[in-house]
Order: sequence, then structure tokens, then C-alpha cells
Amino acid sequence: MSGATVSAEPAVARTRVLRRLDALLQGVSRLLMIVCMLALVGAALVLSYSVFARHVLKLATDWQDEAAVFLLVGATFVSAAHVQHLRGHIGIEAVTTLLSPRVNRVRRWLVDIVTFAFCGFFAWKSWTLFWEAYVDGQTSSSTWGPPLSIPYGLMAFGMTLLTVQLLLQVAIGTCEMGQTPGRGTPLASDRTGGHA
Repeated sequence: MSGATVSAEPAVARTRVLRRLDALLQGVSRLLMIVCMLALVGAALVLSYSVFARHVLKLATDWQDEAAVFLLVGATFVSAAHVQHLRGHIGIEAVTTLLSPRVNRVRRWLVDIVTFAFCGFFAWKSWTLFWEAYVDGQTSSSTWGPPLSIPYGLMAFGMTLLTVQLLLQVAIGTCEMGQTPGRGTPLASDRTGGHA
């Protein structure tokens, strides 16, 4: 065995372990995606009922708008990890078409690191907001007055999932940095369609 083969084997093994963790997180994200889809349908039903109740039945509505916003906030943040796994966020590909696959992999890895740092900070701040709202018993200023710990908790949970997804992507990218296409495990660009 050559030295290059021996040194590549631990990286491939680490990548396999990270991919298993990524698959586990993706399984959780898929289940949560079903909940998010139901939340979107629920928000649409709540808003439709609100329009019907206000304009046809002439009833006052005080809870529908906030309930719909809470459902939309939860669906948006909790589904973010799944979208990141697919690299489904909006990206500009003008530069990526000019770069070689190796340079593009490095660019994607650097973007993942910066995004991980931002999302990690955002998750931490979300948890502090949640804790403040929970401990202080903060509620919204509407007549319904639901606890603000609900949207803050959904935001914190979703941002934590997104941060873990990004951490896995950074770790996988680090392990794959020295590999060349066609050796062992597929590269991240094969899994994600090449979008960043």
C-alpha cells in the first residue's frame, strides 16, 4: 500500500460516518417537513376562515392572524435544514460556471463555514429570546395574547437544526477536500446538484 492510499482511507471512513449522521439528520428533517407542510395548510385554512368570518359572517377575529404567523414562522425555520441539505436556497451561479470543480468545492466549503458561523450565532440568540420569553411569561400584545415562547422556540429549534446541518456539511467538505472525483465516496457536489 502506498502512503497516499493509507492516508486517504481514514478520510473516507470519516466521510462515511459523517454521511450516516447526515442521513440521520435528513430522516428527522423529512419527518419535520411533513409537519411543516401541514402547518402551511393549517395557516391557509386559518386565513381562509378569517376572511370568511370577517366578511361573510361579520364576526370579529382576533386570533387568526397570529395563529397563521406562528404556523408560518414554524414552517419556515423548521424546514430550513432540509432545504439546506438539498442546497435549495437561492444562489447565483454566474461564478460557479467559471470555476473548476475543485475550486468550486473550496468556494462552497468557505460559504458553508461563513453560513455556519452566522446561523450558529442566530441559533444562540434565538435560544436566549426563547428563554427570556419563557421565564418572563412574555405574551403578544393582541387580545388573544399567546406566549411569545412559541414562535421563539420554533425559531430556535429550526436554526439549531440548520446549524447542525451546516456543521455536517462543513465536516464532510473538510474530509472530501483532498479527495479527487471517482475515489471512494461521492463528493458533496454529486449529492447536492452543484448549487451553493
